[in-house]
Amino acid sequence: MLSQVNSSAVLGIDAYIVEVEVDISGGLPRFDIVGLPDAAVQESRERVRSAIKNSGLEFPMKRITINLAPADVRKEGPSFDLPIAVGILAATGQVDLEALRDTIVVGELSLDGGVRPVSGVLPIALKARELKVRRVVVPAHNVKEAAIVGEVEVYPVTTLTEVVQFFNDSQTMLPAIIDSSDFAALDEPTYDVDFNDVKGQEHVKRALEVAAAGGHNIIMIGPPGSGKTMLARRIPTILPPLSLDEALDTTKLYSVCGLLSSSEALVTRRAFRAPHHTISNAGLTGGGSYPRPGEVSLAHHGVLFLDELPEFRRDVLEVLRQPIEDGKVTIARAQASLTYPARFMLVAAMNPCPCGFFSDHVKPCTCTPQIIHRYLQRISGPLLDRIDIHIEVPRLRHDELIGHGTGEPSSLVRSRVTEARQRQLERFAGTGIYCNAHVNSRQIRQYCQASDDVKNLLRTAIAQLNLSARAYDRILKLSRTIADLAGDPDILVGHVAEAIQYRSLDRKFWG
Repeated sequence: MLSQVNSSAVLGIDAYIVEVEVDISGGLPRFDIVGLPDAAVQESRERVRSAIKNSGLEFPMKRITINLAPADVRKEGPSFDLPIAVGILAATGQVDLEALRDTIVVGELSLDGGVRPVSGVLPIALKARELKVRRVVVPAHNVKEAAIVGEVEVYPVTTLTEVVQFFNDSQTMLPAIIDSSDFAALDEPTYDVDFNDVKGQEHVKRALEVAAAGGHNIIMIGPPGSGKTMLARRIPTILPPLSLDEALDTTKLYSVCGLLSSSEALVTRRAFRAPHHTISNAGLTGGGSYPRPGEVSLAHHGVLFLDELPEFRRDVLEVLRQPIEDGKVTIARAQASLTYPARFMLVAAMNPCPCGFFSDHVKPCTCTPQIIHRYLQRISGPLLDRIDIHIEVPRLRHDELIGHGTGEPSSLVRSRVTEARQRQLERFAGTGIYCNAHVNSRQIRQYCQASDDVKNLLRTAIAQLNLSARAYDRILKLSRTIADLAGDPDILVGHVAEAIQYRSLDRKFWG
């Protein structure tokens, strides 16, 4: 007997169809799986055998051959357990073969016949919609992320017995319904922290508002306890809500990595990733023998926060240069070369020296000039040049520290940031660009045109600050963002002057 079940797997962040072909023939009992399966797929033989028997179904004591097509692509993970079991039951007449048509099946089996969750269900549901497949059978744990796609009937299952009943009598189960509250959460994200928790540092808050409005990278330099980390952790609260497209992009990544909980259909808040400084290259940008997404991809459409920046290994920091420029990261291995999105906002914080008190007005620095120089040289010039805003975060004064904070709440700042982003979306409509930080050199000439007064100021800044071509472009993009915050259609001298001051701090510390 021969049967075929449609399943799916994920390559990178996109899914592809896998045809699970089952052949049962005479001969000595044997169970083979072919089609480049990895160890987890090979082990599914024992899971499938036990699950079928413990579900009160008949497991054939014959020669069983499973082919996973296409056979030239490596298959990994336990998500083929359920389609293999269904294929065996269909080949032995226990499941209606005709009912398998126009259906994709994924899921891991436990030994007692239960269906366990798998990763990557959202990309699989998106592929089903693209191919106009009518039905998708998924573990109940994954139903929300699959149902959010729409235009595809999603059936949640918890046991193998339930799957058999569904295929033999599809009227026994209703497809999952999308909860509209999942979409509403995009417009009203909730946070446990707020910008008005931070006392003082008004000039730093302004810089963070500009960074959030244009998606610009920012580095904060100051002594310990000045509030750098506290400020950074509140940046997501002033970022504009995710659009549906951005939410789907982010959710796909989290689905592939198995980080999506059963209670959420969409990632409704912008990501905030804060890896420890001991992280490796592969942990930051992705990697492994079969490449997986790293922190830069998990921060897609969100914030990547690197605290104590000089403590990161230099080679780890240098791999950030390409993702910052391109908004994606390509990982090449012998088995596969995959590209993951990595359009994030880099936020870095550091002390000005090893003891932390260089240029502090209260506590004297104990570091020698040579020690300070070596410490600062851990951050390369090319990486620093890719950070749009450099801002100093000084120690709070006594009156600021003891007094009650009266800063603006995050909601008020977020409203201004959202208005500025909306102006950018209208400007870049149809280009696939979401904010000013993402425009390239050609688009800068188109969207960041400067008057003669502005050009004269820029010439002076280039001469006095010895700016690179990249720094010049970033000043123009910053100026465009500041103008958007002010609601001005043109870039004015005041906008450029503010942008230039955000690019001058590195001359104080790095010379």
